[in-house]
Amino acid sequence: MKNTVVIYKSKYGATKKYAKWLSELLICDSFEIKDINIEKIMKYDTIILGGGLYACNIAGISFLKKHYEELKGKNLIVFGVGASPYSDEVLKKLREANLKDELDEIPCFYCRGEWNETKMSWLDSVLCGFLKKAIAKQERKGLKPAEAPLLSGESFEWCDKEYLKPILEYLDNIKSINL
Repeated sequence: MKNTVVIYKSKYGATKKYAKWLSELLICDSFEIKDINIEKIMKYDTIILGGGLYACNIAGISFLKKHYEELKGKNLIVFGVGASPYSDEVLKKLREANLKDELDEIPCFYCRGEWNETKMSWLDSVLCGFLKKAIAKQERKGLKPAEAPLLSGESFEWCDKEYLKPILEYLDNIKSINL
């Protein structure tokens, strides 16, 4: 897609990996949010924003919110990257936390990333400690949460191009509508 750009904010690398894969598959530009401004992306018709998830908030979503008035006539797409397994519930929470009010019509997607406590900042490590305690509490109640592997202390890398299929299918649909 010639007139498409992928912009992203990646703290530990998983979102950057997805952004690069998307830009290769779409043969389009990609930029880290810190390296752009609104003028730089106004020339694109389709803007895909990706960011890692931190307490269900998509990193970089503030760029979209700040410039929404200028961007609202464009095809906007958002994706978040997190450690939770994909589910409709995860996607629903992602939308509720990030795409409220005037942003609620923006398509939102989810890609599973990675979990590596050795890469985490001190603050992220502390916050993830709270998450792990909540998971452990669920386990004691007899639940078997999908996040249980996070309690092991091991690193996991779930990045997979398969998570990009819904985004690519959505883009194919809007491309055929605009023909």
